[in-house]
Amino acid sequence: MHNKRKERAGALKWTRFGHHGYCAFASLKRVVCIGVLSAATLGAATRAQASREGTQMRIQQQEDEEQQEELDEVTVSGTLAPLTALQSARIVSVLSREDIQRSGAQSINDLFKLATGVDVRQRGGFGIQTDISIDGGTFDQITLLLNGANISNPHTGHLAADFPVSISDIERIEILEGAASRVYGATAFGGAINIVTRHDTGTNVSLGARGGSFGTGEGEARATLQTGNVSQRLSGGGGRSDGGTTNSDWRKGQLYYQGDFASHDLRLDWQLGYSRKSYGANTFYSAAYPDQWERNERLLASVSAETLGRFHFTPRVYWNRSYDNFELVRGQRFGENFHQTDVYGAQLGGHFTWFAGRTAVSSELRQEGILSTSLGHDLDPTKYVGIRGQNGIDYTQCDDRTDVSFSLEHNILLSRWTLSAGLLANMNTAIDHRFRLYPGLDIAYRPTSHWKLFASYNKGFRLPTFTDLYYKSPTHMGNAGLRPEVNRSTQLGVQYTWSGLSATLRGFYHRGHRMIDWVMYNAADTYHSANFNLGNLGLQTELRLCFPKLCGHDIFLQQLTLGYTHMHQKRFDHTPIYKSNYAMEYLRHKLVCTLHHRIVSRLSATWQLRWQDRMGSYLRYEGTYTDPATGYLRGQSTGLLADYKPYATLDLKLQWTALRYQLFVQGTNITDHRYYDLGNIQQPGICVLAGVSVKLK
Repeated sequence: MHNKRKERAGALKWTRFGHHGYCAFASLKRVVCIGVLSAATLGAATRAQASREGTQMRIQQQEDEEQQEELDEVTVSGTLAPLTALQSARIVSVLSREDIQRSGAQSINDLFKLATGVDVRQRGGFGIQTDISIDGGTFDQITLLLNGANISNPHTGHLAADFPVSISDIERIEILEGAASRVYGATAFGGAINIVTRHDTGTNVSLGARGGSFGTGEGEARATLQTGNVSQRLSGGGGRSDGGTTNSDWRKGQLYYQGDFASHDLRLDWQLGYSRKSYGANTFYSAAYPDQWERNERLLASVSAETLGRFHFTPRVYWNRSYDNFELVRGQRFGENFHQTDVYGAQLGGHFTWFAGRTAVSSELRQEGILSTSLGHDLDPTKYVGIRGQNGIDYTQCDDRTDVSFSLEHNILLSRWTLSAGLLANMNTAIDHRFRLYPGLDIAYRPTSHWKLFASYNKGFRLPTFTDLYYKSPTHMGNAGLRPEVNRSTQLGVQYTWSGLSATLRGFYHRGHRMIDWVMYNAADTYHSANFNLGNLGLQTELRLCFPKLCGHDIFLQQLTLGYTHMHQKRFDHTPIYKSNYAMEYLRHKLVCTLHHRIVSRLSATWQLRWQDRMGSYLRYEGTYTDPATGYLRGQSTGLLADYKPYATLDLKLQWTALRYQLFVQGTNITDHRYYDLGNIQQPGICVLAGVSVKLK
């Protein structure tokens, strides 16, 4: 997925960002407006900011108004073919650059907490150990993308959210809710999240640093170089912390390079990324072992293109590699395992417009493989593979699978109606060599320019991860006989936009067949990966108010965003389950409120309130003891289940914004409330960080 920029009348316009050279998501009107900013306006803003205080706020207000007016011309789509925001039949949540800058998020993963339909569960602070899910699903049931390139990890979704970029690299985050397999194939069971990085032009350098509670310190740098039609960007950073709770210390670093070439006939985009982190994995797989540790590395690369003409050809190739070293007991070989995962992919597709509408075709070949000391089939001893940096230790197991998919879609575009119908044919060698069909249908009706009614039905699926299939430990037992999950997702909704007001109401029902989860059948049982049937029924509403636009002039209050989701879950099988580890621990209620206002001059404040009520329970552990059989520390199980309790957190960020620098102080959980996202792992209390970012050129 990449940004495609077209020049028209001296203006720079975001027009396409998507899975095949254009956006695979729907209307941006739900949260953010992306539009036209003329070069003259930007130049005037620069001169005004340099000459007097206060003008910056007025310039920003003017730009926001221009963005809103141009919104309907922006090309966005929840389909294979690119459609404008006005035409699109699916809705997407978008966290804009402004939302990201204003937030008090400690990490990229913390940003997802601002999205009403997203559940973020952490085993510590700073987003180091994070599981992300959508609409009551699990962390394995979403597709994660970086500029449209699929970076989902077939090893386990626990490691999927290791991004080689920092918050300052991000232009926006797009969140598509509901099954999306006809666009993204396997893993898009419950939705997709796309990280879109900044496409800065010109030549500039910027630096940033922050530090504070728990011995936390981080630094980063960015550089952009423009040479003719080629733009290149390089960024890197790293940090460390003692963590905000027991055994949650971490070290991390990342490096990211991105480039693009644009001409009248062709656009090329490429990216390279590397990330590394090591951390105390507090009760990662079980509280029975309280001193776990993990080290991850990820490398990724992709190249995409789009030809411009009657037929838009949109090829892409990508590669992801990840290394994982897990220690069940920190610093000990007991329970230790190593993994190397490789994913190769090639996509070919395109779209064209004719008298009957807009048609798109696509195909993808994706190869997934793993080398491991514990996951997969046994290797012949003569074919063992040495582990990098580990003398005398080899990969002794492996597995691989090939995924082939073909997609066809047609869109009928009328003045008030949009009808989008598509079909995915998919075959995976891990199942058999048969193609299975996954259809989708989206309809939108626009009675006026302010109202949109939408409905959709999409079928999605997900293959078991290698962990689901093979993982074995003293507390877990995988199941090589697991079958793929299937999801039938139905959504109905309405959206209203007018001036500085945007409101959306969405109802959804996701019927899951052969859902995969780790479950216990009795109190003394280990966790087993198993299939069962489960349905999620929900209602979501979001409201955004831009006060300067509503009032017709700039005022103290700038923006208020409210979002609420209510869900109900029901099982459709009768196998007794004592404890579900993920799928049945869903958010019954989630409320998010964000208020941004000025204080004085260039000083502003952003308040973020989040209230959650999680269903489900966890097996409670209290205290530790030394296991006489191994000599290692073990958690002491009470044999009792404890329910999750509702909780609220309040974050505050104070920010001074000037032309070439920003100063900020952010407080997370400033009420110092102690709560649980996952059982037996109390989340950190108040955390205060201060930082600065400077643009040198």
